[in-house]
Amino acid sequence: MFPLRDHNPTRRTPWVTYGLIALNFWVWARWQGFGFPEPLLHSLCERALIPGALLGFSEPGSLIPLGSEASCRLGERNPGSVFTSMFMHGGWLHLLGNMWFLFVFGDNVEDRLGPLRYGVFYLLAGVAAATAQMLYAPSSVVPMVGASGAIGGVMGAYAVFYPKARVDLLVFLGFFVTRVAVPAALMLVYWFAIQVLAGLPSLGQSGGGVAFWAHIGGFLAGVGWAVLELTRSPAPPRRKRR
Repeated sequence: MFPLRDHNPTRRTPWVTYGLIALNFWVWARWQGFGFPEPLLHSLCERALIPGALLGFSEPGSLIPLGSEASCRLGERNPGSVFTSMFMHGGWLHLLGNMWFLFVFGDNVEDRLGPLRYGVFYLLAGVAAATAQMLYAPSSVVPMVGASGAIGGVMGAYAVFYPKARVDLLVFLGFFVTRVAVPAALMLVYWFAIQVLAGLPSLGQSGGGVAFWAHIGGFLAGVGWAVLELTRSPAPPRRKRR
């Protein structure tokens, strides 16, 4: 399932969401060289989150693999990589897919929280996602990059704030492709269940691949924030942005 759009009008322009999307593309261009091998590998060595290095399980100078023939040596412990890694990506599809999900769901969560609190929420969701992944594989030396943990937080908050909002999905059934509209809660809970089912078999392993536990941690952080938000204040009246 791939979300095409939601039917959920906003009251204001989501400038922070647009800014986050722009920043991710800027990092892809400036730090990661549009995905060309040399700058991409350099960015992974210098700015990606490497749990084993950050938590002290790996010594600086240790050689880590980055593919079939590429490798680099670990630098000093870099706490800032928790934040830099959430704006980096491993390829064009990784970047475009994440940014589309942020575009579809981020505007309404920003509308509900307001720009400043939404920006803080996004960063904290990303930190929660990174923490979950490090708890899952604390000694891993596989570089972790991607906005999907923070965006998982956005999706978790959306599921709480707007469970009945309709989301148009592109559904692939073998060679057959169709378009359906479903409640946001159904689509987002299904997405979360897929992350859990995919993440459980990897428990106890520390290899590469998709950071499912970052997705899970980010989503749960978003749900928790949104539930606290609803207990603090009722939802504002809906009014379509002109």
